[in-house]
Amino acid sequence: MSFDVIAYFDCFSGISGDMTLGAFIDLGVPSDWLVETIKSGLAIEFELSVTSVTRMGISGRGVYVSSTDQKPRHYTDIKALIENSKFSDAVKSLSLDMFDRLAEAESSIHGCPKEAVHFHEIGAVDSIVDIVGAALCVEYLRIDRILASKIPLGRGTVACAHGTLPVPVPATIEILKDVPVYGTDIAGELVTPTGATIIRTLAQEFGPAPEMTIADAGYGGGSRDIEAVANLLRVVLGHSAEKEDRMAMVETCIDDMNPEIYGFLWERLTADGALDVYMLPVFMKKHRPGTSLQVLCPCACRERIIRRILTETTTLGVRYYDVNRRVLEREAVAVETAYGKIAAKRVKRPDGSVRIAPEYEACKAVAEAHGLPIGDVYDLVCRETQ
Repeated sequence: MSFDVIAYFDCFSGISGDMTLGAFIDLGVPSDWLVETIKSGLAIEFELSVTSVTRMGISGRGVYVSSTDQKPRHYTDIKALIENSKFSDAVKSLSLDMFDRLAEAESSIHGCPKEAVHFHEIGAVDSIVDIVGAALCVEYLRIDRILASKIPLGRGTVACAHGTLPVPVPATIEILKDVPVYGTDIAGELVTPTGATIIRTLAQEFGPAPEMTIADAGYGGGSRDIEAVANLLRVVLGHSAEKEDRMAMVETCIDDMNPEIYGFLWERLTADGALDVYMLPVFMKKHRPGTSLQVLCPCACRERIIRRILTETTTLGVRYYDVNRRVLEREAVAVETAYGKIAAKRVKRPDGSVRIAPEYEACKAVAEAHGLPIGDVYDLVCRETQ
């Protein structure tokens, strides 16, 4: 079995978009690949400068994005840019989640509709590269779970498009709601709105480092030296040391929706990252028959799942909570049979015994190709592995 790949963001000196990309590049994401993928996917022009940096004796990577295209963009402009890109659905979804979080924060602060939010610096090419680049790096490194430390905050003021603002700026405070933070005596901005958006969207939990087997660590350098601490973001990459996962369960009950929609909804939820989608008959208020919709998903997909349900069904609200999931060790195998190789899973039980679980789609293809009952194909796979 391949254990989950875990990334732990150790934000001892804060976080920004360029620090995030620097840490990922230090972990092995090729900068040339990152630039070419973003350029081809979004059709924007920019340059990515990657340098070696040293902070208090610790080496890492510094990243600087430059572009002649610095026109401010509205949220709808950026959303369309990503939706029309050539990226995978997972990268699109994660990138859109991050910009949606930014837009919600700006909308709340300025009292305007989300669609009319004018991002100023955040809408510039460098922030687009930081956010979309972070989503691409997560996919490239095949990271399954992301956790983070508590977030340190600086003090003082900073100049921006709206004038001189207190540190942390209002957008950062809005984005970090419900996230554990702590104050420091460090003057200046330790957490940028882009950095806050990235970690708030990516991280499933905030606190101490999880139990894991460490594989590597990458360091992304901040743009300035800080006397009090090494100005670096550390991302520790490892593998889970146990087979218990933290998942999210999202639930609602519906009694007024066309039943033909449920099949389409199931497909959309699965594409959004749902692991299991349950639809159970229930009786609701006034004795009306309805459907209980339950969706099990990774915590990182929870917001996408919630948004999908609220958008594509007639429900007025959802319930959600974290659940623990324990899974058996398994690995993909190909079983040699008279009809060729058939995909299956080799599953190890708690007592050490092993069973073979044929893959449905593989058995279906063989059954259809040879005119066999699918049950016979299942039996054939199991016999060949005894």
